[in-house]
Amino acid sequence: MAKSVSVAFIGLGTMGYPMAGHLQNAGYSVTVYNRTQKKAIQWVEEYNGSLALTPAIAAETCDVIFLCVGNDDDLRDIIVEKEGVLQGVKRGAVIVDHTTTSADIAREMAGLCAEKGCGFLDAPVSGGQAGAENARLTVMCGGSASLFERVLPIMKAYSSSIKLMGGNGTGQLTKMVNQICIAGLVQGLSEGIHFARSAGLDIENVIDVISKGAAQSWQMENRHQTMITGDYDHGFAVEWMRKDLGYVLQEARRNDSHLPVTALVDQFYGEVSAMGGARWDTSSLLTRLELARKK
Repeated sequence: MAKSVSVAFIGLGTMGYPMAGHLQNAGYSVTVYNRTQKKAIQWVEEYNGSLALTPAIAAETCDVIFLCVGNDDDLRDIIVEKEGVLQGVKRGAVIVDHTTTSADIAREMAGLCAEKGCGFLDAPVSGGQAGAENARLTVMCGGSASLFERVLPIMKAYSSSIKLMGGNGTGQLTKMVNQICIAGLVQGLSEGIHFARSAGLDIENVIDVISKGAAQSWQMENRHQTMITGDYDHGFAVEWMRKDLGYVLQEARRNDSHLPVTALVDQFYGEVSAMGGARWDTSSLLTRLELARKK
């Protein structure tokens, strides 16, 4: 049964494509826009939704506009520039941004939206491609409670955990904490596997034992096997993580946080990228350790 709320989804990348699909499958009338129109046409043919030629057109008849683009500059272009969302959005609509950005631009966009009479939530997600495809994403939101309550039922179409963290910008700040923790976990897992291999241990047996104890993590459970086999052509790309960690370290300089491990892991990702791994999964941190062992 079709839902009465009409929605737009702008940005049909690795995450946005399945997220928009879940909304359409949940009974919402979804209009999509993507800079590469071929991808949008493919989505419309697969899900029987509607195609918009510009962000402004996508937004003009919709109650909620979801965004999932690349970075701060992409977000500003999609919302503010000629034929952007604010050129077509109606008063009372809500813009929900699932992009991982800086907290600064989240607050900036919230202010511009308020001037236009529409709402804005920064709502970055965690869970990766698998989470998007399986509707198991975690969403951390920043904005007003009233706006959050309006869009909460809709976001449940692709999410398993959704929480309001505070005012605009707090969603992005929470995502930064998420990325700080992941960076340390992946480096620790990489060093553990590297050490086990160097010591001549059966790595599968090692993981089987330690994953039952305090060392267990999502990264260990979901990435150890592909790390052992050297398969990195999947998942959350190194270049995306470096973008996210750039926002983290910028914010840390501002709030006087001391993040030595995060800064070091960011450097390690830079080395992986220089090895040709910009599009490899973030678990590819292991490759630089294995390369050093061979020298």
